[in-house]
Amino acid sequence: MRIDVLGVGFDNLTHQEAVAKAMGFLEGNKACTVVTPNPEIVEICRENPEAMAVINGADMVLADGIGVVKGAAMLKTPLKGRVPGIEFAAGLMSQLAKEGKSLYLLGGKPNVADLAGKKLQETYPELRIAGTADGYFKDNDAVAEAIASSGADVVFVCLGAPKQEFWMAQYGAATGAKLLCGLGGSLDVFAGVVQRAPVFFQKAGLEWFYRLCKEPRRIGRMMKLPLFLVHVQQEKRK
Repeated sequence: MRIDVLGVGFDNLTHQEAVAKAMGFLEGNKACTVVTPNPEIVEICRENPEAMAVINGADMVLADGIGVVKGAAMLKTPLKGRVPGIEFAAGLMSQLAKEGKSLYLLGGKPNVADLAGKKLQETYPELRIAGTADGYFKDNDAVAEAIASSGADVVFVCLGAPKQEFWMAQYGAATGAKLLCGLGGSLDVFAGVVQRAPVFFQKAGLEWFYRLCKEPRRIGRMMKLPLFLVHVQQEKRK
């Protein structure tokens, strides 16, 4: 059962439960998808029915932002907690390494995926990096074919939302992978190009504020958070 937050259904899972469920997908016979919406993406879904449909159609929908958790609580349908995409990815890679599974990295600016692959290989020596490709491709079929040829079990699709969700829905099966995860800007963090917020900000649910301080140009996007909370309050009144 999913928790509805302004039309987006979130799986009510802890971090450990989410990783375990994702690993279970690898035993199946189809390409499963994981998406990690935050309040900004929920707002996009409210304005874009197609985005809403593709995100709700994913096999697992995780609450990436603290705003989603607060919104669910305000609606009296609390989630177990936040499951940040980057932490979910780290937990998943740890398990993939233990089982000798392979991972393909797709997205980011030129060379970012390559650098991320090298650093992840150092962090998880047993993890097999099947291949990498930046997000500036024009031939979707060729990319899907390259992933299929690599034999990757899992693909981290980091093209930004909702582009990555649409891409996974349309081309996921063609990649031959059992699991595709939409993870936004995670490759920048894995590559060391962008630093994640210090633990204090993470625990306080203020990663958004830290990023805003580092990148003031994000103010337009960040304004989606108060708008999201206003819409949650309106929904609560109904």
